[in-house]
Amino acid sequence: MKQRVTAVHPSWVVLPQQQTDKPTVLAFLLARFPAISESVWRERMQQGKVHWQDGSLIDEQTPYQAARRVYYYREVMIEPRIPFQEQILYQDQHSLLVYKPHFLPVTPGGNFVNECLVARLRARTGIDTIIPVHRLDRDTAGVMLMSVAPETRDAYHSLFRDGLIHKRYQALARLTPALRESLPQGWLSQPKCWTVKNRIERGDPGFTMQIVPGTANSHSEIRLLAVNADIGLFELEPVTGKTHQLRLHMASLGMPLLNDRYYPQLQPLQADDFSKPLKLVACRLQYTDPLSGVAQDVSCDGFTDAFVAD
Repeated sequence: MKQRVTAVHPSWVVLPQQQTDKPTVLAFLLARFPAISESVWRERMQQGKVHWQDGSLIDEQTPYQAARRVYYYREVMIEPRIPFQEQILYQDQHSLLVYKPHFLPVTPGGNFVNECLVARLRARTGIDTIIPVHRLDRDTAGVMLMSVAPETRDAYHSLFRDGLIHKRYQALARLTPALRESLPQGWLSQPKCWTVKNRIERGDPGFTMQIVPGTANSHSEIRLLAVNADIGLFELEPVTGKTHQLRLHMASLGMPLLNDRYYPQLQPLQADDFSKPLKLVACRLQYTDPLSGVAQDVSCDGFTDAFVAD
């Protein structure tokens, strides 16, 4: 029998206040995670892999206790290795600014338990309280802000809640024939601009998103900076932060991002092709640190140099 890969650091879930029909923690976990069998949960509990926040163990008979956190260790049979390295761009006692490579998930999920940004950073720094302050797709690379200290975490979350953080992305996409014919090659003297606003909701399957009729809940500013043959270099500025927003908005313009496996058409499930990363990078993050008052403006490489070299 193959040895399971167990997460080094636990995941957790909060037991809801309003739950009334689950007498034990085990009953709740079975309902909350239907893809995990009862025998697996019982085995994890017997091995001490399910516990409360203070470390005390949870077994099959432990009563349900509303509002408490249950910690558990995710397991997979095989965990793919992502052959790209994260980078720490800035660090202080409250926060980290890091570069996340393509294909690396931010947190555990699916077949990934230790091959994720959070687990790698915790192992690298020895700081077990690192968590992300915002999202970035597994397929997307770029700059991310991480919280280090739980007592100051909400200050960094407030940057996003209050719209006090500025993000810019670079992307490559194949131009529409009409656009390609109407524009000169090289850098444009004036960027061609689009404002995209529409309603985004969860699609089918549930890990995808879709544009639907209704009041707009998403907004992106998109600028075409340069043209090389039929490929455009774009600067993308998300005003809102819906899941897959930039990918959907580019596809809605008839210019889906190069190597996008989801949009406009979901591709069959297959192993990652590391030679074909999604051509989307969160290349710049700007904000004023809510604790120190220092202006942060951190960048990573986008596609400008490679685009020009081509």
